[in-house]
Amino acid sequence: MELKLATAEKQVLEELVKLVQSRGLCGENGGWKEFLDAKDKKKIGSPNDPSKRSHDELVAFLTTFKKKQDLQVLKCHANFLLIEKLEQECPGNDTPEQSLVRLTVEHPAYSVDYSFEPHSEDWFVSDVGVKTSKVMESTDLVAVDCEMVLCDNGTEGLVRVGVVDRDLKVILDEFVKPDKPVVDYRTDITGITAEDIEKATLSLVDIQETLQPFLSNGAILVGHSLNKDLEVLKIYHPKVIDTALVFKYPNARKPRRASLNNLCKSILGYEVRKAGVSHDCVNDATAAMKLALAVIEKRANTTIPPSKEMLEVEKAKLFIHKIPHNVTSEELEQVLSGEFTLDVKPAKTSRGCYCAFVIFRSSEEADQAFENVDGDQGQDSFGLPQKLVIFKLTSGSRVSIYVRKMVEDGSA
Repeated sequence: MELKLATAEKQVLEELVKLVQSRGLCGENGGWKEFLDAKDKKKIGSPNDPSKRSHDELVAFLTTFKKKQDLQVLKCHANFLLIEKLEQECPGNDTPEQSLVRLTVEHPAYSVDYSFEPHSEDWFVSDVGVKTSKVMESTDLVAVDCEMVLCDNGTEGLVRVGVVDRDLKVILDEFVKPDKPVVDYRTDITGITAEDIEKATLSLVDIQETLQPFLSNGAILVGHSLNKDLEVLKIYHPKVIDTALVFKYPNARKPRRASLNNLCKSILGYEVRKAGVSHDCVNDATAAMKLALAVIEKRANTTIPPSKEMLEVEKAKLFIHKIPHNVTSEELEQVLSGEFTLDVKPAKTSRGCYCAFVIFRSSEEADQAFENVDGDQGQDSFGLPQKLVIFKLTSGSRVSIYVRKMVEDGSA
């Protein structure tokens, strides 16, 4: 870490030393006070204030930290300072790429979606926050999308990664072997089977190491609901463009996020996902990159009007939420009638509840399926019709979920 720290801005180093002091962290030769005592040989009047010490002195102290967990803490704080600096700077000086990073980090949901706890040793924390201004201001773009399965402990397991560069060249398209037993491959959504995973040779660490050079060189990560991909990749990188946060509907009564498919239809003129067809992470990463480039290079508007076709698509869906982590896709399907496809959205915490969209061929089929759901009907906080459903799992335990319509009855 010494070479990387040597190029860091002095103000960043000062803040890192202050963090070390506040947390009482110690390097190989002790804390800040011990370091100064040894260096100054107890000279009277030597300043303890990091801002009064030289750049080289700050680097010399911080490089005494060798434990990975301590280094994670330092890099995380440096990355936080990078985001803080962006928010304080004048938007008028932003490059088009930086303006999309700004739209992402200033979105009200960013602080929740990206509130990772990346201090455990299996996380990779980008060191871009301690790099030179040139690296931090890089406008290189790399788009990422992942496929996840449900593991036996209720967590999401990474099983496939797709990565493309700004020229839409595929950098990575690999299956990954999860480190925990899989209980639900979600094949209808992921397209992945047990046979695919058996052939996988790469681990999560291999994927992190492949992405590391791009992140350390200051590339901006692009994706749709990118926080979910970064969480399963166990990567913390501050420079992100999340197309789920960048684009918005006009005059929305709630901050409803546009799906990747709807964004592609509205801005790019094509569907990235067909009903009944499993996801492809390379296609999804490519779509996210194209959306970012549409704004950067073609000045596409980030406010998108919902078309009549989009409204019809929404009517042909139901939304299931507050699903306990131990409910599998197969058990979920027993609650509903008719022909449909489940689009599962992972939980934000390892044992938290998850949600899923149920996609039908028409609004009439969705309405009929909702009517057939056996549950107590009411409304959610925004007035949308929903039912509370209580049912028994194959394990014998009883759970409750909510099945909700996507639009109000009679919406035009």
